[in-house]
Amino acid sequence: MTVIVLRHGRSTSNTAGVLAGRSDGVDLDDRGHEQAVGLIDRIGELPIQAVVCSPLLRCRRTVEPLAEALCLEPLIDDRLSEVDYGEWTGRNIGDLAKEPLWQVVQAHPSAAVFPGGEGLAQVQARAVAAIREHDRRLALQHGGDTLWIACTHGDVIKAVIADAFGMHLDSFQRVTADPGSVSVIRYTQLRPFVLHVNHTGARLSSALRAATKPSGDAVVGGSAD
Repeated sequence: MTVIVLRHGRSTSNTAGVLAGRSDGVDLDDRGHEQAVGLIDRIGELPIQAVVCSPLLRCRRTVEPLAEALCLEPLIDDRLSEVDYGEWTGRNIGDLAKEPLWQVVQAHPSAAVFPGGEGLAQVQARAVAAIREHDRRLALQHGGDTLWIACTHGDVIKAVIADAFGMHLDSFQRVTADPGSVSVIRYTQLRPFVLHVNHTGARLSSALRAATKPSGDAVVGGSAD
């Protein structure tokens, strides 16, 4: 089972330098809309069988063109929503960088709990549970390997990738997830394989060649591809 983890396109809050969090009505900017439309060509002929999405507007806007092209109805899952940043929501990033908690988020994120919001450890637990649950559901529904898309947010994606790598959450800041980027994880009975991180190129198909190999074993000496 292979999931393409998609970060929403660039939003108006991204360009304004504001932490959007779960604020209502944060839409894509012009570049974000271009990224959303561009997903149709980037995904190409890949056999996507499901699209699962955060409930926030910027994620729904991102998947709309692709889902329409694929004749799929996106499934909304609250567990893929943005971090609840609590009192940090809507504040300027530059101002937040002066807060003592900022350094905790950078160096020890597993201990970070946002005032009036949730902790990053909670975020990882809910998001990973959602990804793995949908993976199992789709495997049963389609009788085997399935390629699907999960559209969510930067810190959520970084937490999911850290789990797939077997990294402690405290290392998740080493992962990058730019707006409009995709990362690819193939789950097997033994372990996840991270096939791509922060892909922003024109076509994704080359990143999925390894997904055609059903074994959960890693190749000793490295892949021959």
